[in-house]
Formats: sequence, structure tokens, C-alpha cells
Amino acid sequence: MIISNQQDNEMEHLNKRIQTVAVLGAGAVGCYLIAGLAPKLGENLWIIAEGSRKERLKKEGLTINDRQLSLCVKTPQEAKGADLLIVAVKYGSLEGSLDAIEQIVDDETIVMSVMNGVDSEEIIGHRIGMQHMMYSMIKIASERTGHCVRFNPEVTEGVYFGEADGSLSWRVAAIENLFNDSGVRFHISEDILKKIWAKYALNISMNLPQAIIGCGLGGYRDSAYVMDISTKLKDEVVAVALAVGIDIREEKAASFDGRTVSPKARFSTLQDLDAKRHTEVDMFSGVLVRLGKQLGIPTPYNALALDIIKALEEKNDGRFDYQ
Repeated sequence: MIISNQQDNEMEHLNKRIQTVAVLGAGAVGCYLIAGLAPKLGENLWIIAEGSRKERLKKEGLTINDRQLSLCVKTPQEAKGADLLIVAVKYGSLEGSLDAIEQIVDDETIVMSVMNGVDSEEIIGHRIGMQHMMYSMIKIASERTGHCVRFNPEVTEGVYFGEADGSLSWRVAAIENLFNDSGVRFHISEDILKKIWAKYALNISMNLPQAIIGCGLGGYRDSAYVMDISTKLKDEVVAVALAVGIDIREEKAASFDGRTVSPKARFSTLQDLDAKRHTEVDMFSGVLVRLGKQLGIPTPYNALALDIIKALEEKNDGRFDYQ
């Protein structure tokens, strides 16, 4: 019987277990995973940081849902060879994190990028090799205030992950085993690329209109104009997705899966503007506009959203203020 290299690799790693996990990015998303994995992994959960930030995290830890959590903090060099690396940085920090990612990864390291957007796996994989990448996304409503992160574990859907080809590989089994009996909710997806693009459409259509207008979630319910902007932004994502071979037309436009969400809820882009931080609009409309140009798909609503939010960032930076 002839066994392919892929089958041979699967057999070799059949009982592989993930024993060490490195997390790069301890913001709102990273904190959910840190809080969920810390009780199970203890000192084998490594938070990646360098310099003064490393010293601060070692001294102060993290405050998650009003609970202080002590951390095992390592530099990228110290974390070399982690079984799993979870990348949860802001999109604007990704390019600057590639050196650290490369230092952590060895031949056997699995890498999951739980960042929003549709291109972080390719950006990371271009540096370290796509064979390391496990496609993933996360659904969580969280909020960062200063050094404190809060989320409601009861309504958090958690991490979705899977191989790009839908196979139930040894890597999928190893991550499933890791998340079992932890505080991380997870879902194995045999169509993870569609899931990622559907969430991308949801983020663009629900994050950006409220950020531009400065309103809570209730604005979509109360204003036909807000909802119309949302719909047109999403339609452009659907068109670009189709052009790259991913059909999300039947995906729900804006579902909160029955959860009760306050009409005052403010998603991440508006949270960033409120706190005078730069947003991730480059990852949202910025990437979509670029893909649209490459594919010949018009994206005028996303182009306008990009310009408006970039202008709001400049205003927050003090570049102009003529009130």
C-alpha cells in the first residue's frame, strides 16, 4: 500500500498534544484566550512582550472581568518552539510583529491568527510559510478600558477554526484537545474561509456606520438611513468575496444569535475613536478597497467609509480642530 506524505504526516502526529501556547497581543481578544487557557496551562501559557512592557506585565499582570491575573511573560526568543502561537495584535501592529512571530515559530509550531479581517493569515504565512497557519476567527463582544478588559462569557461564541481545505487533520484534533476543559468556547469549521469572510462582512457593515455617525447599536434599528449604509457596505463585501470564489450571499447580515445586546452598545471601531486610538479601518475597508481595485469590483461606500474614519483619526490626533 502506498501512503502519501500527507497521510504519513497525519499518522506521525496522530497523538500530538499542544503543551505550550504563546499569545502575542494582550488586548480585548487576547485577554479572552488568556483568561480561558490560564487555569489549564499555568506556566505553559506564555504572554509575549519585550522591554518595559514585559516588565509591566510581569509586575501588574492583566485585569480581566475585574479579576487580576498573574502572567508568565516571555520574549519571542524565550518562547521559541511554542507548540501553538496565537496572534491577536491590532492590524496596524501586524507588520511590526512579523519579526517576533518568526522568532517564536519552529518547524512544528501551529499559528492561529484570531485577528479580524481576511488577509492576516497570508501576511504571516508569507513570512513563516503557510504550512504553519491554521485559519481561525473569534466572535466576542469585549471592551477595553485602560488596562482592564471585560467580556460576558455567557454570550461569547468564541473561536472558530479549521483547515482551509476542510479536513479534520491532526492539527485540528490537537487544538480541539487544548480547548476542551478550558474556558475557551470553540467551534471546528469545515468551511472556515466562508466563516471568516462572513464575519468580515458583519464587521464592516456593523462597525463602520456607527463609528461614522457616533451612535450605539440601536441606531440600526431606529434609522433607515443607518441601516441603508450598513447594507450597501455589506453588499460590496459580498461582491468582492464572490470574485475570490467565496459565496456569503446566504449568510445572515447581522445576527447576534438571540443575545440581548444593549442599544447603547459600541463596537470596536467606535470604541477606538471614543478613546482617541487609531482604528482598524485599514483592515476593514482599506483591504476591501484594495481587493476591489485588483478585481475590478466597485467599492464606493467602503472607499468613503475609509476616508471618513481616517479623517476622524486625524481630528483625534489634533491635526485639525476648528470647532
